[in-house]
Amino acid sequence: MKNLLRWIAAFWGAKKLGGGRCGCIGTIVLAIILYVLLGPVFNLF
Repeated sequence: MKNLLRWIAAFWGAKKLGGGRCGCIGTIVLAIILYVLLGPVFNLF
């Protein structure tokens, strides 16, 4: 369940940060980066 919430948060953040300007591949790359960065945050819970 934590991983699902991490992915949702990562893709939501990527969409907000990218704003649709960086295309599909850029959004996916940004989501992966955010997913990795959110790891320590979700480990606190």
